[in-house]
This record gives sequence, structure tokens and C-alpha cells, in this order.
Amino acid sequence: MRHNKKNNHLGRTKAHREAMLSNMAVSLIKHKRIFTTTAKAKALRIYIEPLITKAKVSDNTIEEATHNRRIVFAQLQDKYAITELFSKVADKIGDRPGGYTRIVKTGARLGDNASMCFIELVDFNENMLKDAKKAAAKTRRSRKKASTTAAEVVSTPTKTTKATAKKIAEPKEEILADDVPAVSVVEEEEIASADVTENAEEVSINAKEN
Repeated sequence: MRHNKKNNHLGRTKAHREAMLSNMAVSLIKHKRIFTTTAKAKALRIYIEPLITKAKVSDNTIEEATHNRRIVFAQLQDKYAITELFSKVADKIGDRPGGYTRIVKTGARLGDNASMCFIELVDFNENMLKDAKKAAAKTRRSRKKASTTAAEVVSTPTKTTKATAKKIAEPKEEILADDVPAVSVVEEEEIASADVTENAEEVSINAKEN
């Protein structure tokens, strides 16, 4: 009985399951991405990630590195995959503390409706790395910097505003009385006509008296 045993047997015997996972691990190391069912991908992730950790030789001595290579070779039985794992893959994952694989679901398979996905090595997907860098660039601090710069731009007046402010601050020139005409042209015409009428009335009065 399998009381509280959480490992997935995948409908296979122990020997068959280990051989399948070994072949899938070799394919993943060589091609960096494989397409399979979600159940197999989850089982493969548990199987391959400890092997990838053993490929980190940066902090190990030569004896430990050789010992780790022999342990991994006992599991995979493929010298080309071992060479790839301890050279290119180890260089890429040297700074990563774990989580070397990524599972992306792609939907259900036609026929048996099995959940399908592809499993890949994280550091070999250049497109996802670019997106992660762009997402990491947008932080709260960058937003604060952008808001402060915008506030500074708003607070600093432009050249036009400085010029208008200077004009407003300057006192207006006093208008001298000599510069403004005392009487407009229309008023002059009205005064002249009034004088003419007064003279005409005086002339008529004098004529009547005479």
C-alpha cells in the first residue's frame, strides 16, 4: 500500500520510470527544451534539478567535481550530455541558487485530453530573460524618481513665464500730461460750431438794434 507516498509512479515500474526520466533529462540538457505531459514534466523537474546542482563546480575542488561528474554519469549514462551539463549549462546557472527549470502549460492533448506543457532550462530562454529585465526595471523607486522629476519640471518656470513675470513686476510708466491731448478732435469741432452760433446770434442782435 502507498500510504502518504506522494511520488508519481506514472503508470510504470521503477526500472521503466528511471530509464524514462534519464532519457528525458538527457534530451533536456541537449536541446534545452522538450515537449511532454505535465505529470512527466513535474517528475522530471524533481529528477534533474539535483543533478544540475551537482554540476556547479565553482566552489568545489577537483576531487569533488570529479566525484559529482561520476554520480551524474551513473544516472544519465551519456557522456555528451555530461560534457554539456558541466560546461555550458554549469556556466549559465553558476549564480542561480535553484529553480533551473520552467514548466509552461500549452493546453490539452487531442485524443486523451492529457495536460501538455514544455519544460525548459530557465537561463537559456533569451526572450524571457529580456522581459524579466524590463519588468525588474520598473520599481517603486523609479516611479518616485519620475514623480520628483515631473514635480521639478512643473515648479521651474519657463522662459516665457519668467518674461511675463518680469513685465508684471515692473512698475508701469507714468503718462505725462503733455503726451495726451487735452481735447479730442470731436470736442474741438463741437466747440468751434458753438462759437460760430454764438457769433451769429450776436450779429443778429446787433442788426436788430441798429
